[in-house]
Amino acid sequence: MPKLAAFPKAFMQALCKDGSMSVSEWITLASDLDIQGLEWYAGFLEMEDESNWMRFRKEVESHGMVIPMMCCSPDFTHPDEEFRTNEISKQKRWIDMTQTLGGGYCRVLSGQRRPELSIEEGVTLAAESIEACLPYAEERGITLIIENHYKDDFWDYPEFAQKMDVFCQLVDRIDHPNFGVNYDPSNTYLAGEDPIELLKRVSHRVVTMHASDRFLIEGTIEDLRNEEGGSQGYVKRLSHGEIGKGLNDYDAIFSELKSKGFDGWISIEDGVDGMDQLARSVEFLKKKIAEYWSD
Repeated sequence: MPKLAAFPKAFMQALCKDGSMSVSEWITLASDLDIQGLEWYAGFLEMEDESNWMRFRKEVESHGMVIPMMCCSPDFTHPDEEFRTNEISKQKRWIDMTQTLGGGYCRVLSGQRRPELSIEEGVTLAAESIEACLPYAEERGITLIIENHYKDDFWDYPEFAQKMDVFCQLVDRIDHPNFGVNYDPSNTYLAGEDPIELLKRVSHRVVTMHASDRFLIEGTIEDLRNEEGGSQGYVKRLSHGEIGKGLNDYDAIFSELKSKGFDGWISIEDGVDGMDQLARSVEFLKKKIAEYWSD
């Protein structure tokens, strides 16, 4: 049966930029949720000090939870080889971080969708960079998970492999037992595409999932796509919100995942309107998981 983790979506600025929240404060907040784990982010300010890695693992475990997944954002589509080599080195450090924290899954991405890059060039650069990290991950018992991503909070351009066809092309290019998909249904809407269609194309490769829900504040998905390029962070037309009340069809999602034998971690990206909202999302997902995996 899938297990639930939580990601501090509402506190990224506080944990990664201005330091107004400590990691310990986030752990304490999350310990009140009925979940089994916390998804980590490599960019937490306090993770720069490697002596904190084991300390935070013990702190999380003292609350009866584990750290199953690492969220990080390598940029493998940069045209400069030296830049990509540096990104590979960073990814290997994040793999080490994941191992020290006791996790089994470390995210990879393709990189930014730079205007000068062709699809074939981008897929090749991303695939070669990910493949360069896989032996290192395998030696440490870590599975690299690629997310159908929209945009890292701190990137200028959207994800290179944001579109379904490009994402599937990249996934199909890499055949390795320590490589899989982290499926995020909400991100598919940002590409103006159908999350269930994407899921059916990659469900046999899905090993982890991000659970969230998205709401259009104004306009349409088409409006969103027209304004996304070149703006740092997330566009303003769409917001995260309580799971089960937005655009995603969790019955269709869980039915497809169950049919493929999925029993991995589901990490919740929610709580932007407070911890009470996050707690309600936990309860919604617990009920849905019980409904589909009770046997």
